[in-house]
Amino acid sequence: MRKTLILTGASRGIGKALALELARAGYDLVLNARKEAPLKAVVEEVRSLGARAEGVAGSAGKAEVAEALVERAMHLGNLHGYIHNAGVLHPGPLLFELAEALFLEVLEANLIAGYQLARFAYPHLLRQGGGVAVYLGSGAAESNLPGLGAYAVAKAAEEHLARQLAAEAPEIACFVYRPGVVETDMQRAAREAQGGAAPVLQRVFRGYKEEGLLKTPEEVARALVRLLPRARAFHGKIATWRDA
Repeated sequence: MRKTLILTGASRGIGKALALELARAGYDLVLNARKEAPLKAVVEEVRSLGARAEGVAGSAGKAEVAEALVERAMHLGNLHGYIHNAGVLHPGPLLFELAEALFLEVLEANLIAGYQLARFAYPHLLRQGGGVAVYLGSGAAESNLPGLGAYAVAKAAEEHLARQLAAEAPEIACFVYRPGVVETDMQRAAREAQGGAAPVLQRVFRGYKEEGLLKTPEEVARALVRLLPRARAFHGKIATWRDA
């Protein structure tokens, strides 16, 4: 029987690559992104690969969106869990320069959405005896690079959230997946950052590209899909593309 996964941030970058790789691997999907048009395009592409797919547009940090994702997944049947890939960066400003609305947007996309997914999915997964929950992490969770303050705070909290869930509900294999430095819109935004920390960010992120260190979204997506059958081995831990 095909398993159903929920995937956030599915309209571009790593999320889109994950949606396609998961479909090829035999999963049915409930996909989420904030913008409806690009999300719909990915849903259609996934369906063209033979997988069943539904889309729910909006911020997964909103309770009604997270709940709708879980309800759609239950309707498709055989809910296996979720991959929380959605994230917002807003690079460039020093933390105390960043507008409140932008700070809260970063927290909502990365941290609050991760909580909302657990809030609505975990009860179902526990009733059926288990499943998987994956949180896309980042090395930023352990660094203090100027201009990434809000993102670093959110990722540190999100990774702690995953460890907390792993401790509280060991029946569900929950782990953090750090994809490394990947050529995405976030990378491009950091290379062109504006604000008080822009010179630092531009030097660091342009260096990644100039030194040929960037992986493609497809590479890191394939790695995560290969890790999913071994999710239990990474429960409460951090996995990377190298583990695949």
